[in-house]
Amino acid sequence: MVVVFVLVALLMVGVLVTANWYVWRRLFRDTTSAPGPVRRIGAAVIAGGWLLAVGALVAERAGAPFWLQRVLAWPGFLWLALSIYLLLAVLAGEVVRPLLRRYLERRAAARRPQGAEQPAESPVADTERIPAGTAPPKGQPEEPEEPGASGTPGTPGPGADETPPRPLAVPSRRLFVSRVVAGAAAAAAVGTVGYGTYGVLNGPSVKRVTVPLAKLPRAAHGFRIAVVSDIHLGPVLGRGFAQKVVDTINSTQPDLIAVVGDLVDGSVKDLGPAAAPLARLKARHGAYFVTGNHEYFSGAEQWVAEVRRLGLLPLENARTELPHFDLAGVNDVAGEDEGQGPDYDRALGDRDRSRACVLLAHQPVQIHDAVDHGVDLQLSGHTHGGQLWPGNLIAGAANPTLAGLERYGDTQLYVSRGAGAWGPPTRVGAPSDITVIELASRQA
Repeated sequence: MVVVFVLVALLMVGVLVTANWYVWRRLFRDTTSAPGPVRRIGAAVIAGGWLLAVGALVAERAGAPFWLQRVLAWPGFLWLALSIYLLLAVLAGEVVRPLLRRYLERRAAARRPQGAEQPAESPVADTERIPAGTAPPKGQPEEPEEPGASGTPGTPGPGADETPPRPLAVPSRRLFVSRVVAGAAAAAAVGTVGYGTYGVLNGPSVKRVTVPLAKLPRAAHGFRIAVVSDIHLGPVLGRGFAQKVVDTINSTQPDLIAVVGDLVDGSVKDLGPAAAPLARLKARHGAYFVTGNHEYFSGAEQWVAEVRRLGLLPLENARTELPHFDLAGVNDVAGEDEGQGPDYDRALGDRDRSRACVLLAHQPVQIHDAVDHGVDLQLSGHTHGGQLWPGNLIAGAANPTLAGLERYGDTQLYVSRGAGAWGPPTRVGAPSDITVIELASRQA
């Protein structure tokens, strides 16, 4: 087992090194005509970015001083996102590169006089003047003196102090194409990450979904549950972001609020002040909380106690009977390592199955147990909708539902893309959301 782990780790390191060498080559080596400071700066930027990224990840998991986590998190996590899109943009540039070269070749051929020989790939010539008395470059033969204005050999005539033109090296076609493609790739990557980061920091949007439940009585028709997941308060997203989330939820005037895990990335000591705005959540039937996998990286017991202090009601493998349906919650599967995993029998085993049941469970993979226990609707998060395209392909393969509403037998599953972001405070192709689930009775 250890050997397999080492081999996989070496393979991943090899792929990572190769990908970064390729990015450096296309952005720095191929855009310069000779070794120099530009190539060295490029290597330092790429290596330094990865050192910051690894440092940010290690500092967060190791519980380093919070000020150090914050110093490393912004540049380190943004570099993670930027490196992904630099690689994708450079790969896309491989398609553009031959097309651009062919266009330039055709344009040059159209401008050439008929019958003229095609110049080599060498640099295009411009002109510059050689100061008087300067020897020609090494290897270039001296040009014989031309007659002066009077026609006498060796006699300087008018304007003899003017120097003849000589070629001035400008970028070759290949170098020009490399610079254009590299510049476009860098601009595209920076623009993508910048826009995706702005979207996260600006706060989640509100999404509204109607879910019909067969067992829901007419009196509960239109009951609204505000679902928020994956806020990920931490060294990047702090108190100000939490306040935006709270204000957005309260603006929807929900009947009930469900916080379905991954609230934090850090300890109560470091992030207690950041989570304080949650005390201002307002709903007629209260706000409820279940753990996500990141709570078990951050001290789940302490956070359960903290959210209870803030006025949220934790559902730790528990159920509460609301006037018209049951609301249950189970712990995240990550709690199994601490003996605090999900217990469906405890939460759902003795309930009246004639009543509708809504289950809060952080991960979509928990849907199979929900089906077995006759749950009508499961509310989850965890996937972030992939967060950074094309991460949706990986997240979609690892989860039964990536985002949105799907049916599994008699049970429906709704997966939120989440309000925040983990790692890079950036989303591409998976905008953050807070979802208002409006329950609908088929008897209405």
